[in-house]
Amino acid sequence: MAFTRRRFIQATGLGLGASTLGFPAIVRAQSEPIRLGLLTVKTGPLASGGIDMEKALVMYLRERNNTLAGRKVDLTVADTAGAPATARTKMQELVERDKVHAVTGPLDAGSALAIDDYIRDKQIPTLSVAAAEDMTQRKPNPWFVRATSTSSHCSQPLADYCYKTLKYRRMAVIADDIPYGHEMCAGFQRVFEDAGGKIVQKLFPPLTVPDYGTYLAQMKTNIDCIFLGFAGSNGFRWYRQFNEYGLKGKINVVGGMTAFDEAVLRNMGDEALGILTACWYSAELDNPINRKFAPAFRAEMKYDPGFYAAATYTNGAVFQAAVEAVKGKVEDKAAFMKALRATKVDTCRGPVSFDAYGNVIGNIYIRKVERKEGRLVNSVIYTYPNVSQFWTYDPKEFLKNPVYSRDWPPAKNLEP
Repeated sequence: MAFTRRRFIQATGLGLGASTLGFPAIVRAQSEPIRLGLLTVKTGPLASGGIDMEKALVMYLRERNNTLAGRKVDLTVADTAGAPATARTKMQELVERDKVHAVTGPLDAGSALAIDDYIRDKQIPTLSVAAAEDMTQRKPNPWFVRATSTSSHCSQPLADYCYKTLKYRRMAVIADDIPYGHEMCAGFQRVFEDAGGKIVQKLFPPLTVPDYGTYLAQMKTNIDCIFLGFAGSNGFRWYRQFNEYGLKGKINVVGGMTAFDEAVLRNMGDEALGILTACWYSAELDNPINRKFAPAFRAEMKYDPGFYAAATYTNGAVFQAAVEAVKGKVEDKAAFMKALRATKVDTCRGPVSFDAYGNVIGNIYIRKVERKEGRLVNSVIYTYPNVSQFWTYDPKEFLKNPVYSRDWPPAKNLEP
């Protein structure tokens, strides 16, 4: 008997959960594109980094013909403007209107904290860029992985480097008055003071402060160095005024992972030469993936990729590895989330794996601003390999303490 189309439909169970073409729902789903959402920032002081996040993720997918594990990938981009309330609204739109299977982003810690409970409730696999500490520490979100770093992940080894290698003993810190800035400075303070140093001043300007003059006027000068925990373009704005006040050469400056990001360096001149920062990425990294990514990004965008671009390019690699591990079946959320957390993959930042809390274990690089081929770059001068979010502290003991903040660890060495 010939197997006609009518008999094929009958055999596959028309009216019993199959489509009009006879394909079960799970088969139909896997013939559809994978829907990926990006929460980023395209307006406000964090916009330069947020735009780079989009550019790099688009590049990553385009290099793979927008196809992973045999399925097309549709990307939907949402602008949070760096506002937590807006981030929550945009996350809801991605999930409830655009029906995304997974999300990468947001950029800032405040926005990540604002969508934490929603991610849990809707069980949305989320590859964060934001560094909100407790989402992979005391209150780990089972639907959340972070392949970049916590806020303090890079500042802790930098504090070690400042004390042991640079021999600094008295330091000040300044950062944006947001969770990211608080956590970054707190981690720096803890490691620096545990080593024997003193943080004698802490300053936290508002994220959108129009002028840093008030803060520069009250900054101590009897210190070895100041640590900058700025995000977006604020590090550039602060340092420009630092120079205008005639402080360059009188006080050493080191920066956290975004203070002198490549996105900032392209707007600076020789005044930035010699500044040290710590980050999990540099466009100058010499590994096979970055040797292709950085020049390709530079050729297309006319500037080097930095923290924000590398973040989504790295997330792309983690996402791809997990999609391939489940053979494209991203609709099985539990299996896909398990695959994300089990991922071990080489990326533009170096090797990436995850701890039991969903946070990356990876290299942290001490970088120095140098001039190369007419442009400023962050040259790698030292590598701390396979750094945990807990630094060298025992995780169980670490988690007994409060989350890093403006008030913890206590500032015991502040001077009037």
